[in-house]
Amino acid sequence: MMNMGSAWTKSKALPCLLFLFTVFSLNLAAAPWDDKDPAEVEAILDQKFAEGKYSSKGADTCLMCHRKSTKVMALFDGVHGNVNIKGSPMAELQCEACHGPLGKHNRGGKEPMITFGINSPVPTQKQNSVCMSCHNDDQRMVWSGNHHDNADVSCASCHSVHTGHDPISDRKTEVEVCTSCHTQQKADIHKRSSHPLKWQQMVCSDCHNPHGSLSDSSLKQMSVNENCYSCHAEKRGPKLWEHSPVTDNCANCHNPHGSVNEAMLISKPPQLCQSCHASDGHASNPVFANQKNAFNAGQSCMNCHSQVHGSNHPSGKLLQR
Repeated sequence: MMNMGSAWTKSKALPCLLFLFTVFSLNLAAAPWDDKDPAEVEAILDQKFAEGKYSSKGADTCLMCHRKSTKVMALFDGVHGNVNIKGSPMAELQCEACHGPLGKHNRGGKEPMITFGINSPVPTQKQNSVCMSCHNDDQRMVWSGNHHDNADVSCASCHSVHTGHDPISDRKTEVEVCTSCHTQQKADIHKRSSHPLKWQQMVCSDCHNPHGSLSDSSLKQMSVNENCYSCHAEKRGPKLWEHSPVTDNCANCHNPHGSVNEAMLISKPPQLCQSCHASDGHASNPVFANQKNAFNAGQSCMNCHSQVHGSNHPSGKLLQR
C-alpha cells in the first residue's frame, strides 16, 4: 500500500474502490465547511462527539482520500504519526484522535471535522483543547489566562504537527517563528546592542515560557531580575551599597531585546541617569548647553560612578568603587 513502516499500514490494505472517492487534500486553501458559520460548525462537531461515530478502520479510511497530500503524509515523519510511541495519536484513535469522529465526513467530505490554524472556523479554545488533552504537563499548567491564550492564539499558529521537524521546537528556527508575530522584538534584536538572538546563541524560550508562567511577560523566573541573574550572576545582590532602580527591575535601565544605545540602555547617559537624578546641585553640572566635558564624555556619569549595579566597597556609598 504505502511504505510507512508501521504495523497498521502493513496489516490493512486500502479497499479496491479507492478510485471511486474524490481526493481531498488537507493542503488546500480552504475546507468545504470553511464558509459555514463558526457556531454552526461547533454545533455539528459537538453532535458528532456526542454520537461518537468513529471509523472502524481508523487512518485507513482517511487515507482513502487524503493519501495524495504530502502535508498529510508528512505526519508519519514525526512523533504524532508513530504507532510505536505509546500515547501518540496514531497509536490510539489515529487521525480521529485530533480531528474528531469521522461521522458522515467520508460521504462527500462536507461534514466538518476539527481543523487547526488561524483560518479554521473551529473556535480556538476547541482547537487547543485537543492539544491540551495530551500536552497538559507542568510546562503548560498556567496556559489558561496567559497572554497567548487571551489573544486567541491556537497551538497550530506556532506548532506544526504534520511534519517530522517542528520549526518552533528547533533553536535554529525558534526566533523566526516567534518574531513573525512579535515584530517590535524582531526590530529590537537587530539593533546595535542586543542579546545574540539573531545568531541563535540565545532563543526566546531561554527567558520566556510561551505556554504561560506566574510572572510578567511569561518569564521563566518569578521576576525580571531573577531571569537576568540566571546569566548575569555577578550583578546579583545583596550589595553593601545598592542602587534602587537595579534592585527593583533591570528593565528600568535596559531593554532586554535590544537598543541603539550601548549595553542595551533605554536611553543614552547622562540623560538616562538624569531621568531620576536632577543635575541641580551636582558640582560638575554634567549637561549644560550641550557642551561636551569630562563628565559627559566616554561613559558619562559612569566615568565616576562606575559601580551602578551596586558596590561592596566601604567607600562605595556613591557607587564609585
